[in-house]
Amino acid sequence: MDEERALYIVRAGEAGAIERVLRDYSDKKLCEGIFKVLVKDIPTTCQVSCLEVLRILSRDKKVLVPVTTKENMQILLRLAKLNESDDSLEKVSEFPVIVESLKCLCNIVFNSQMAQQLSLELNLAAKLCNLLRKCKDRKFISDIKCFDLRLLFLLSLLHTDIRSQLRYELQGLALLTQILESAFSIKWTDEYESAIDRNGPPLSPQETDCAIEALKALFNVTVDSWKAHKESDSHQFRVMAAVLRHCLLIVGPTEDKTEELHSNAVNLLSNVPVSCLDVLICPLTHEETAQEATTLDELPNDKTAEKETVLKNNTMVYNGMNMEAIHVLLNFMEKRIDKGSSYREGLTPVLSLLTECSRAHRNIRKFLKDQVLPPLRDVTNRPEVGSTVRNKLVRLMTHVDLGVKQIAAEFLFVLCKERVDSLLKYTGYGNAAGLLAARGLLAGGRGDNWYSEDEDTDTEEYKNAKPKEELLKPMGLKPDGTITPLEEALNQYSVIEETSSDTD
Repeated sequence: MDEERALYIVRAGEAGAIERVLRDYSDKKLCEGIFKVLVKDIPTTCQVSCLEVLRILSRDKKVLVPVTTKENMQILLRLAKLNESDDSLEKVSEFPVIVESLKCLCNIVFNSQMAQQLSLELNLAAKLCNLLRKCKDRKFISDIKCFDLRLLFLLSLLHTDIRSQLRYELQGLALLTQILESAFSIKWTDEYESAIDRNGPPLSPQETDCAIEALKALFNVTVDSWKAHKESDSHQFRVMAAVLRHCLLIVGPTEDKTEELHSNAVNLLSNVPVSCLDVLICPLTHEETAQEATTLDELPNDKTAEKETVLKNNTMVYNGMNMEAIHVLLNFMEKRIDKGSSYREGLTPVLSLLTECSRAHRNIRKFLKDQVLPPLRDVTNRPEVGSTVRNKLVRLMTHVDLGVKQIAAEFLFVLCKERVDSLLKYTGYGNAAGLLAARGLLAGGRGDNWYSEDEDTDTEEYKNAKPKEELLKPMGLKPDGTITPLEEALNQYSVIEETSSDTD
């Protein structure tokens, strides 16, 4: 707003309008004044104070419009050490200025379309990656990394061109994965296996925040990667999946931060090509294999199914494979179900991930079936009644949200190897009817995907109860309007038709 317009409104005399215009006009003038001060050689403490005020003002879009210029953006880039001429981050005294400048840039880019266009012109994404490389192996600069990553996330969210630039030109996939490795202090024991210190301290708040921002940026960079990726990318995706496995097995400073960390890991795993998710499970070491054999021998012989899965030294083992990460995902899914709200945003990503993992990887499917659909012993209660994971998932099969009930039914169907008879055994016909109707399988059969044949898991309780189950019968209306089995109803209509023909 120019001075003449402001004066005109003030002279008009409307109190509310006068207050607004003076506030906006003064804020704009203050912003302009701050930028004029920042180009001068002033003490660091003064720079920080100016930037703190600018950060607060930059939350207002109306204030930003007149001050978002290329010159002003370049002032902030210089203060944030984003110019190529800045070779290192040696002066610790400058760190607060860098952090505040990055915070201002985050607000300005988020709130101003002009700033978003200038970001492309100034090649901001490349400058941010360059700053990240300087920070990669440095301690005590977590705030710089965190807001650098947040700005990268915003840019990749707002511009598809920047996503492509990050992925291919700037090698963002490898760079951001290395940032995660650094945040988690990963020590590799094999190509795709990391050492887990179960007695170690939780992740610090600063490193947790950095990791979350990196996960969000990586999500944007890899979106749609599961649809198409080069074979040469498989190694990098497997490394990333191994880092995410490590992420699932550690905790943050609080329970809420741990959930936020794991939630972003789940979202990112959904972008990983399913063929690369085999690294979520890994074979046991020779020592762990010996321990597992000892544990199996300790179980009673009548616990055949239970002997498949054992817990030894806090490690979930199935069929000679370490299933800790999958077990964490399963627990995460159950917690999201128990929340009872925001299923589409909070639950469907992890359910979709577990479904695709189960469809593509036999050991994961068999482990999840063992956990979710154990041999059926309770044959007296309805499938949706109870507090087990199976009961909770069956209840979701009739949820009002179409997307939620479809993915819940799909997950159970895949665990049953897409066999209708097996699905009905665990869920009941009424709960499964929606999925079966959509698949054209109401009359029975199986889905399109091929699965290996497993041994019969029917329990004695189920075998005894199965002959006593009542089968569903198709029903129809008799001529008098009452319901009867469909065959009888058709017969009655045939008799009426024949009688009518004879009369004619």
